[in-house]
Amino acid sequence: MNAFRTTLAAASLGLASIATTAAADDTATVQTFYDLLSNPGSEELAASFLAVTSEGWESVGNYSGENETREEFVGQMGFFSQLIPDLDWSVQAMHQDGDFVTVRSRATGTPTGPFFGVDGEGRSFDILTIDIHELDDGVIVRTYHVEDWASALQQLSGQ
Repeated sequence: MNAFRTTLAAASLGLASIATTAAADDTATVQTFYDLLSNPGSEELAASFLAVTSEGWESVGNYSGENETREEFVGQMGFFSQLIPDLDWSVQAMHQDGDFVTVRSRATGTPTGPFFGVDGEGRSFDILTIDIHELDDGVIVRTYHVEDWASALQQLSGQ
């Protein structure tokens, strides 16, 4: 009976180790997304983002059904690199549960021109963002996201 318990305990530890390693790999994969957000003009990081997302990846930010493709997202990052050269998207917390990784992050930046129609006149924004990344076999297939752009516009308008 002791040999059975020892074998069972060893197997349980082995499985826990494998699960922990898989989770660590998924969070590193998701971190690639934020590396690009913080360096939106980097061709190297854009290539890394493309490597960790599926061809059918989509960015879901509302229920309009008009989700952004990964190519559109990379294009938007190029635009952001010009409009907000100091954009920083800092991960504050990351939690994995199965095939989903939830991230709370902080986005800061100083637009060099009008942003969503608001001329910030050199002001910066500092906002909360929440993302849920869905993975399949270690590849991001979908990202649901919410950013507090209303607060960003208030900050940029000096309110």
